[in-house]
Amino acid sequence: MTPALRFLLNGRPVELTEVGASDTLLDFLRIDRRLTGTKEGCAEGDCGACTVLVGRLTDGGLVYEPVNACIRFLASCHGCHVVTVEHLRGPDGGLHPIQAAMVDHHGSQCGFCTPGIVMALYGLWMTNPDAGVAEIEVALQGNICRCTGYEPIIKAALAAGRAGGQAADALAMERELVAAKLRAMRGQRVELSKGAERAIIPADVDDLAAVLEAEPGATIIAGATDVGLWVTKFMRDISPAVFIGHLMKSARVEDGEIRLGAGVTYSEAAALIRDHIPAAYDYWLRIGGWQVRNMGTIGANIANGSPIGDTPPLLITLGARIVLRKGDARREILLEDFFIEYGRQDRAPGEFVEEVIIPTRPQARIAAYKISKRRDSDITAVAAGFCLSVENGIITDARICFGGMAGIPKRATGAEAALTGQPFARDSFEAAARAVAGDFQPLSDWRASADYRRTVAANLFRRFWLEQSEPGLPVRLHKAVGA
Repeated sequence: MTPALRFLLNGRPVELTEVGASDTLLDFLRIDRRLTGTKEGCAEGDCGACTVLVGRLTDGGLVYEPVNACIRFLASCHGCHVVTVEHLRGPDGGLHPIQAAMVDHHGSQCGFCTPGIVMALYGLWMTNPDAGVAEIEVALQGNICRCTGYEPIIKAALAAGRAGGQAADALAMERELVAAKLRAMRGQRVELSKGAERAIIPADVDDLAAVLEAEPGATIIAGATDVGLWVTKFMRDISPAVFIGHLMKSARVEDGEIRLGAGVTYSEAAALIRDHIPAAYDYWLRIGGWQVRNMGTIGANIANGSPIGDTPPLLITLGARIVLRKGDARREILLEDFFIEYGRQDRAPGEFVEEVIIPTRPQARIAAYKISKRRDSDITAVAAGFCLSVENGIITDARICFGGMAGIPKRATGAEAALTGQPFARDSFEAAARAVAGDFQPLSDWRASADYRRTVAANLFRRFWLEQSEPGLPVRLHKAVGA
């Protein structure tokens, strides 16, 4: 065990012994290190003004990803390389190609959001230099700019891609050296304190199990895309906090099922979703912005128990299961059985989600829908997952789950019954659209009224029918987006 938080900041080592559970990366950068290019806009991971790159070790090597510094806790940076806009420079020491392109194409006006946009585009430039407009738009989902209308920014991104220079970039040239330094920082549990606050970073999953047995009431923090707001918006005490974003990263396909460690992020799972559940890929890219998908984990989205979590409706329709662990004991349950009622899940003190198992169901007709006020980077008002089996024109099995319609993600059992055994035909889906009204008693809140939610739920059955019966109908806008 060590009492020191260790990471790299713009290539230089940092070692801290006094770190609180609620200390954010943004405050450390701006207040402690005076790296004020990283801005605070929304303090909730929505606007992207605070975007930085975080490099972390994976099985495939060192990976740099844009993240939101405002809701990223400092303790979660152990063994990582944090890169801010101040670290960017071109081969001659002047502007980086991304920065030069933003100047040439008038991509900045007031300038407040510009550093975050530059860092998001830098992450894209490093990993996908040939990105087209659709990929650039996805990369900018988590960056809000109220001045430019984005067209100059997209032109700048395209121009930077054409300019090239990735091989000569500092982060590419120093990759092996940085990876070796980060590797040397790992391997021990880290315990930190600042005043009354405590932060614990387990060495591995076995160590996590031991920590939670000793601290069953601790706040478990993976990507902090929700817990971060507990601190920045509600000033909640999260101590003691156990940081697990570096753990449970296994992702594989086995016997027709995707098996994901609970610490796999949305971004890490995206390629598996694209390749094995392609009908859900567009939905997957609408979970937060890019920065949020780089931080948020599938296991935490489940364990959080939110009735508007993005992944449970889809995963429940597919028949997903989860593995829960406490100490050395494990148990496997259906995901839908995990949610008991609002704020209550089938999880004992000291128990945690260790793995998520998702059947791919290649022969089924699958769809996932997210209804929100903004298309990108917004919280869900209504989410739905559809998974139907059809044989000889008859619906033999119907699994439909909604989020935002009840206190938990919940299957539409009445609508399922209205479809099962019926012809795959318009009238069957009209009957299901009528039946779904009896499945839920939604609430009204600032995201949507109860009447709106009921109307949307019914209309999603009609939308599914149109998409599945006549694929050429323009019932949704598609973006040709690569991995």
